[in-house]
Amino acid sequence: MAEIVAVANQKGGVGKTTTAINLAVALAAFDNETLIIDFDPQSNTTSGLGVDITKNNKNIYDVLCGKAPVESAIHQTSVEWLDIVPTSHNLAGAEIELVSEFSRESVLKRSLDRVRDMYKFIIIDCPPSLGLLTVNALNASDSVITPVQCEYYAMEGLAYFMNTVEKIKQALNPGLKIDGGVITMYDSRINLANQVREEIGKYYGDRLYKTVIPRNVRLAEAPSYGQSIFVYDPSSRGALAYKELTLEFLARRGVDISNYKNSDLYVNEEAEMEYDLGG
Repeated sequence: MAEIVAVANQKGGVGKTTTAINLAVALAAFDNETLIIDFDPQSNTTSGLGVDITKNNKNIYDVLCGKAPVESAIHQTSVEWLDIVPTSHNLAGAEIELVSEFSRESVLKRSLDRVRDMYKFIIIDCPPSLGLLTVNALNASDSVITPVQCEYYAMEGLAYFMNTVEKIKQALNPGLKIDGGVITMYDSRINLANQVREEIGKYYGDRLYKTVIPRNVRLAEAPSYGQSIFVYDPSSRGALAYKELTLEFLARRGVDISNYKNSDLYVNEEAEMEYDLGG
């Protein structure tokens, strides 16, 4: 059964999508069958992995609205072992459509139960809000990773988000685990960044990932080419950081990472994508 991991934070622009994409790609490169769910109406994960949403393909909006089973919305990416359930901008209206749905906070959970045995990991890229979509994602997940930018406002919103996670854990999903925080867009030259990093460390304690994601131009450029950092510039500081983050993620789950530590992260990119795996 797959572990379902939500990458979530109510604050926008903290590196959620970048973290979700590159964590998923690295997990797949380490031979783990991985599915990534684009659960953000902005559809940045979809475009960031080079999936064309202008085609008439089924997506997560169709799944939530009961128009298609989740299997038919799974598409193969250009990365071996990595599939995606893309989204469209229509997802923005899904919260309104879900209001009258029975057990509306569990719609995604019921859908993903159908494919959990097909993958080792399912990564959900959540929207920057605390609305019904995020509640669905957290209710469906086994654990949550929270990217946090080293800025005051990002730190300020963290307490509110963690409070929401705790409420969902108590009311809906008692098995939900706070996997930890990931510091993103870090620049050691800025005093405030160092201060915020220290405060985040106090807040998370041992749950804070030791790997820090630096502010890196190549990381910012990669999505515009529809590529992960491991395809766009595998030797960049951003790629090395996300490789280390993925190794730390696996080590936390008892995986022997000794075979991966000194190897280059090789991402096999196919020439074309195949769609509608579920028929």
